[in-house]
Amino acid sequence: MQRSHRRKRLRVIQGGLRREISFGRLKIVACPQSSPPFAVQAVAVEEDTWLIISADPQITYPEEHPVRLMTDLMNTEKEKVGSVRVKDGDPLRFLAIVHDVDSEPTWREEWVQSALVEVLREAEKCKLAAVALPLVGTRHGRLQPGRFAELLAAALMGTELLHLKRLWLVVPADQVLDVSKRLESLLTAS
Repeated sequence: MQRSHRRKRLRVIQGGLRREISFGRLKIVACPQSSPPFAVQAVAVEEDTWLIISADPQITYPEEHPVRLMTDLMNTEKEKVGSVRVKDGDPLRFLAIVHDVDSEPTWREEWVQSALVEVLREAEKCKLAAVALPLVGTRHGRLQPGRFAELLAAALMGTELLHLKRLWLVVPADQVLDVSKRLESLLTAS
């Protein structure tokens, strides 16, 4: 018995794992880390004052003498919460200092707000056109994604963006729609 098979036509349906928002000349694309919408020149990462969160978990044996290492360690100072430290690389890494492991809780909204403003300022200072930004404060802190959208909207509205043209908002797949809708409603209401 021979069955006839018809070829089904497939087409792309808008929505799902990717949402685009326009804010002036800035194009914001919210989508998961697994499907980058464009190449970026810098990636922001959630970090703490001692730079522990982003430390390489791979154990490497130092070439320096242990006394020298201990001296360097004793002279190390904490980073300021709410700041951003730029690390070289391709892409650059913007370490958003939003946690202080000596505090309880380790994060605060005002630190996240300040770090978001600093990420945008660093992007402008470095004349970058494309940056990836995860939901800072939601991974290691308890900041709600909707509140992150509010803090980001405030940072975007309060920062003059001349060079930044594309912002990849790195959002877990199950939160893309909610976060992007919240951000879009805040930006269009301004």
